[in-house]
Amino acid sequence: MSQLPTYVLERTFDAPRTLVWRAWTDPRLLARWYGPKVETVIHKLDVTPGGLWLNEMKMGENSSYQRTKFAEVQEPEKLVCLMSNTDADWNIASNPMMPDWPKTLLTVVTFKEVANQTEMRLEWTPHEASPAEIACFENAMENLGKGWGAGMELLEKLLVELAAA
Repeated sequence: MSQLPTYVLERTFDAPRTLVWRAWTDPRLLARWYGPKVETVIHKLDVTPGGLWLNEMKMGENSSYQRTKFAEVQEPEKLVCLMSNTDADWNIASNPMMPDWPKTLLTVVTFKEVANQTEMRLEWTPHEASPAEIACFENAMENLGKGWGAGMELLEKLLVELAAA
């Protein structure tokens, strides 16, 4: 089998790893940066192996739902999870705007402390995806940085605020 397409985002934050970890695992903080330009509602966040993160992104009258199941949690070093689009009842479903988008993405986020900074690496790979889903993901990869990048800008501002507090 050929290598699956993998989106990689690397970012260095001028903040200690424990603070970056907290911004990823505290629902009040996560809602402030995840899903830029929308209202993010965290319905549940259980950052334990097998735990769920249920997330709603409100865009006016419309909502988009995501269900994330944590497979591995190594505080404060690594999160491994399966992220899926869902319906309003949290059942895994196709993305209504992109029907061939992978139903589930394997997400690996690592946090490495270097001096008093944190090197974060996010990898996103289609999980148990059809050939059409893999192709859709691969074709969208060059634009994935826009959404994630905007979120990272918000996260960076949040970390500056938290460090000053």
